[in-house]
Parts: sequence; C-alpha cells; structure tokens
Amino acid sequence: MKVVHSAPRFASNEGVINAISESIGVWLIEAEESHGEVIFRVQRDAVAKVLRILRDDHQYQQMMEIAGADYPARPERFEVVYMLLSLTKNHRVMVKCSTDENTPVPTITTLWPNAGWLEREVFDMYGVTFAGNPDLRRILTDYGFEGHPFRKDFPMTGYTELRYSEEEKRVVYEPVELAQEMRTFDFLSPWEGADYVLPGDEKADEKAKEEGGQ
Repeated sequence: MKVVHSAPRFASNEGVINAISESIGVWLIEAEESHGEVIFRVQRDAVAKVLRILRDDHQYQQMMEIAGADYPARPERFEVVYMLLSLTKNHRVMVKCSTDENTPVPTITTLWPNAGWLEREVFDMYGVTFAGNPDLRRILTDYGFEGHPFRKDFPMTGYTELRYSEEEKRVVYEPVELAQEMRTFDFLSPWEGADYVLPGDEKADEKAKEEGGQ
C-alpha cells in the first residue's frame, strides 16, 4: 500500500536554495532569501527552462501569479516575477528575470495555460511582451487605451478621460483637463485663526518678525 505523506504545516527554507541552484546553476544569476521568501534571478531567455525544472523536478506544481515591476534607472527596467507553489511541500518560491521595452520574454503558456492571462496583465500594465503567447492582447484597460499604467513615467492622471455627453448621447473620450480655482496657500501657518496655539506657530511668528525688521 502506498503511503501518502501530507505537506508540512510550516515549510522551511532550509536547503532549498542549494538544491534548486544545483539544478539551474547554468542559468542562475543570483539566489537569495529575503523576508522569508526564496528568490532566484535567472537569465531571461532561459526562464521557461528554469520553470519547467522547478515544476517537474522540484514539485512546484502551481503557477500562482506573474507580476511586473518597473525600475526606470536600470538598463533593463522591467522585472517579471513568477510565483510558484508546491502543494506537496507547502512551499513557495519566486523566480525573476529582467527585460527592456523591446526585448520579449519567452512565454510559459506551454507549461501552465493560466499563464496566458497573467502574461497579458503584465503586457497591459507594463508593456512587456511575451514571445510565443498566442493571444497577447490588453486585458484590463479599455479599448484604444494608450500607454501602460504601471510604468513609473506614466502620468498619474493618464492621458485621456471619459464622460457621458448629453449632446452626443454617448460616452466620449477627451484629453485630461485639471481645472482648479486660484487659491492662496499659507504653508507657514495653515491653521491661522484657531483659538489655540499649534506646534510650529512660533516659527511662523519668528519668520514674520524677521521679515518685518528687514
């Protein structure tokens, strides 16, 4: 009779980095444990090979998430982060690779079909492309959307706004307009007029006296 052992309630990271690094060492750039997470940074072109090894040889059966990150100061500004779960070990690892605006990352839809949607999210939000993804379209933004909202240089207000036009009886897109009435801000004493003294008011009084004596 086959004995099935349940996964531990609390999985340890001990020995994980050494065991996996030995399997993927030829493509491994860096391995570390940070904030309780085991992270492997690998060569971009080999990411599908690495993930296949983790799935088949190390029992990380599930692709839980694919995320992006943007570091504009780096030559390869984008990071793609893969989060894997082992059901048999009750353990998670992360695999990272980097790329730029023009260089695609190999798709992993041949390993996990759900990666198709996850790669589309990273493409939509960051503009990272995935070579081999059979349906790489936007998935979260609207039709005709311009730019990629999670890039650090994307304006907080976006480029366009939409509203319902009573004249045209439909939703219309327009350039963003931030109308704001002229206001005067007193940054030295914003609570001027209160019937009690606030910390910092004495500095405003001192500055007023200095300016009055000049």
